[in-house]
Parts: sequence; structure tokens; C-alpha cells
Amino acid sequence: MKLRTYIVEDNATIRENLIGTLEELASVEAVGVAETEDEGKDWLSTHSEQWDLAIVDLFLRQGSGLGVLAACRTRRPGQKMVVLSNYATPDVRMRCAQLGVDAVFDKSNEIDALVDYCVLHSSGDPAGVDSSGSRVPSPGL
Repeated sequence: MKLRTYIVEDNATIRENLIGTLEELASVEAVGVAETEDEGKDWLSTHSEQWDLAIVDLFLRQGSGLGVLAACRTRRPGQKMVVLSNYATPDVRMRCAQLGVDAVFDKSNEIDALVDYCVLHSSGDPAGVDSSGSRVPSPGL
């Protein structure tokens, strides 16, 4: 099963590289992208049946990823929200947890962990085991 993923990221190079990597390695289908808080909130709320995972950067061209996360607090069961940011500090992780985020990944050194997270959730395996039988580590908030 492909994980229908919406990406809120204002840097086109990062966004395109992320989409390519996730589609190749993690059975992810990019269903849309946004560069601003307003675009992200609007699409995610009006297309609530069309996504399984949202990957959100915190610093956007307009607004903040925190606003996108807050707007999706009452998402459908099974929908996941993750943050991918250069600013994955302990304080940011705590604020994201307060907003109901499922995981936070640092752009500089946790891309592999994001790929593993997507593989885990695209397989639909709630036990945290990937297709090779290895336990997938739980990302820290």
C-alpha cells in the first residue's frame, strides 16, 4: 500500500529531493505540496480523505508549520503528522508533541529515520517491525 503523503515545505530543492527519495525507498505517493501555512491548512482540511501522512517543515515562506499542525489536531484516526525541520531542538519537539505530532525528524541527520518511519507506516505494520523482520526504532519527540 502506498502511503499518500502531503508535504509542506517551502524549499523547492528539498521538497523535490524528499519526494524522490520517499517515492523510491518507502512506497510513498506524493499527493500534493504546499509552500505556505495557509496552503497547507487549506488542502489538508478540505481533502481529509485523501492523505495518510503529512510531512511539515516549521519555517515556511508564509506563516509557520506550527499553524498547519494545530489545524490538523482533529485529523482522522490513522493519519500521521510528522515534522521535518532543521530546528528539531528539545523545545521544538516538546511543542510539537503538545500539538499531537507523531514524530519529529531533523533534516540534517535523521532523513534515514524518516524513510524508516514511512516504510513502517506504508506496510501497515503497527508492531514496529519492517519487512525484513527488523525492529524499526521509534522516533523521539
